[in-house]
Amino acid sequence: MDLFARSWTALRRAVAELPDEDFAQPSGCAGWLVRDLVCHLVIDAQDVLITLVTPAETEPTRDAVTYWEVSATPPTGDDPLDALIVRLAAAYEEPRLLKFHLDDVGSAAGRAAGLADPDLRVGTRGEVLTAGDYLSAYVLEWTLHHLDLVAHLPNAAEPPAEGLARSREMLEKIAGTAFPASFSDKDALLVGTGRRVPTDAEKAELGELAARLPFVLG
Repeated sequence: MDLFARSWTALRRAVAELPDEDFAQPSGCAGWLVRDLVCHLVIDAQDVLITLVTPAETEPTRDAVTYWEVSATPPTGDDPLDALIVRLAAAYEEPRLLKFHLDDVGSAAGRAAGLADPDLRVGTRGEVLTAGDYLSAYVLEWTLHHLDLVAHLPNAAEPPAEGLARSREMLEKIAGTAFPASFSDKDALLVGTGRRVPTDAEKAELGELAARLPFVLG
């Protein structure tokens, strides 16, 4: 729960500190500018709020790792929902409006997470999780999107080290194997989720795992 708060606070702070011109730069998400990614984060924050007030009575069907649907096909940006995000982001017109909305809804999501009982069962996407597992899954979401945010912004703040380490741990559980120890947490996440193509040297280190990449999470 604490790591959720640290990861989410760091991501929101990174957005708040961006100069306006950075919102027109490409993000690490295919087909999305930084402004589109920030708009998606607003939707993510709304999802957190909705899920935490959607109690479930049945036993959990997923945990922080099995929450994710895994595909081998990276997104292209052509999905109708992805395209909708682009139109929504353009409607804000000014970066300060996006910043304000993310701070407003994002702060509320952070407060709701802090107040949540980790053992509370909640429903989302037709599945049931404990609130603790749901928020733990979002550490991976925030960390990957923080990497997406700064992909082409060398002066922007990177994700917290503890969030990177925890996200790598979750990705390795999803993969069912560890990434080479020589890979930094950041590189394991970028290569493992298809955000960066491995070099020839990295492919050699990955061995059989290279043929299973990427693990596209949705």
